Amino acid sequence: MKNINKNKSKLVVLFLIVLLFTGCTAPLKDKDNKPVKNDATGQQLTENILCQPSTKSLETKQNDGKTLLEKYVENGVDINSLPKCSNFGLIENIKKYDGLWSTIFVKPLAWILLKIGNIVGSRGLALIIVSIAIRVIAFPLTRKTAIQSELIKEAQPQLQKLEKKYEGKDDKDSMMKKSQEMAAIYKKYKINPVAGCLFALIQLPLFIAFLEAINRVPAIFEEQFLLWQLGTTPIMGITQGVLPAIGYILLIAGVGVTTYFSLKLNSTNNPDNAQAEQMNKIMFFMILFMSVVMTSALNIYWIVTNLFTVVQNILVAKEKEKRKKVA
Repeated sequence: MKNINKNKSKLVVLFLIVLLFTGCTAPLKDKDNKPVKNDATGQQLTENILCQPSTKSLETKQNDGKTLLEKYVENGVDINSLPKCSNFGLIENIKKYDGLWSTIFVKPLAWILLKIGNIVGSRGLALIIVSIAIRVIAFPLTRKTAIQSELIKEAQPQLQKLEKKYEGKDDKDSMMKKSQEMAAIYKKYKINPVAGCLFALIQLPLFIAFLEAINRVPAIFEEQFLLWQLGTTPIMGITQGVLPAIGYILLIAGVGVTTYFSLKLNSTNNPDNAQAEQMNKIMFFMILFMSVVMTSALNIYWIVTNLFTVVQNILVAKEKEKRKKVA
């Protein structure tokens, strides 16, 4: 059990490394290799955008007197060669191959967000709709993950006894016997530890694909949705006065609250409860910190998926209680 949780921890660390150091977004940089940003929103501009920024955005003058169009052009971005975001075509843009990751994940997701945004009249609302749709499609898999979590909680008394039985015994023979007894407990409760990691493996590329689509589609990162500029990070919004600061504070709070309940309800409560609680605390504060430097759009996606997870786990727990009463 400890090995399983260690593997999950490694998976989380790997995810953060992938998020921070990989991806296909190329920041726009000037001749001095300094990042170019939109002074009005505080957002760092992207070089390999998938479609044209709006005319209003391109004509916006920056602190140095230059327009955003001039900034793009002088740094090598041919705006006229890009399609308008309202006319973004999936097949045409896939033909402009710029990597397997972009072709399989980023462009299709960007196209879906733009199409739904055109229908409902809001890219922010489209982001919420697509987030929910993905979770609904993945529900059969995530339900299995939630059920596994409940089964492990049910097996806790026996798993805790097993831990106490072999406490301080780290010789090869004891470890082998412990593994065999643990396997027997898993079989008794129909626990499949691998099932708990399946959706996490799918969720990682989805999360990064959302990040890429948001960063590379001007129609998304330019939009103001409710209290937020979708392409602006909360820290930038608060410090630079991009819309009222209260909106960004509420966004961070939303990530914190939904993450707390998501972790709490999704916890498998391993035999070492102190270790489990410590891991959840680390995860909570890590995600809360990330929410400050993630774009508002990505924070909205995170809140929606957390809420879906919370509702799903509550339903699974109620389903479990009904089965107990029937039995």
